[in-house]
Amino acid sequence: MTILKKLLTASAIFAVCSTSVIAEGDSKFVPISKGVKSIEMNLNGEKFTLMRNQKAENTISELYNTTNRGAPQPMIIAPGVETVGELEFIEYMKKAQTDKSIAIIDSRKPGWSAKLRIPGSINVPFTNFNEKETAIEWMEDEMGVIDNDGKLDFSEAKTVVLYCNGYWCGQTPAMVKKAKYSLLNMGYPAEKIKYYRGGMQAWTSLGFTVVGSGK
Repeated sequence: MTILKKLLTASAIFAVCSTSVIAEGDSKFVPISKGVKSIEMNLNGEKFTLMRNQKAENTISELYNTTNRGAPQPMIIAPGVETVGELEFIEYMKKAQTDKSIAIIDSRKPGWSAKLRIPGSINVPFTNFNEKETAIEWMEDEMGVIDNDGKLDFSEAKTVVLYCNGYWCGQTPAMVKKAKYSLLNMGYPAEKIKYYRGGMQAWTSLGFTVVGSGK
């Protein structure tokens, strides 16, 4: 190859690379997914605009900006229970607006939920699954389970999409399998349980819409 051809080839490569960099840095908004800035939602009587914070100087909430946490939870917390990411979680949120067989559930203690939560979610504290009566009551009220004189009917059980504080948080795993009367221990179908492992820490790190003071 001649020196001129080498120079022309190098110039062409530089031009392509430069165009790519400019295109990537030329975005007018911080997207949820490609080309999607925001989604209008009405979930559980709560109307909100789901989007990512558009301010370049935005930082993670003080509740979740430390790395001094416990050991991370495993990716799969129980056989048959699916672990989902943000985009899958949002798809379930969208479907849950009209599909009453899906429940978006915040499994944390009420204090945590009051401080900061994902809009449209229902607070079902994992501590309610330490007692049989309260576990059944919550499954009846929020999850579509039917109690026939002590015999639980899961034929109409909802698909529950659960989250807690983050990768390290044990509140959802407790509700799913570790509490004495956890969902799985009570017979809840594993395939109808979805675990958003990133929880509030991942949600806030991406700047998604939240509700609460954050304090």
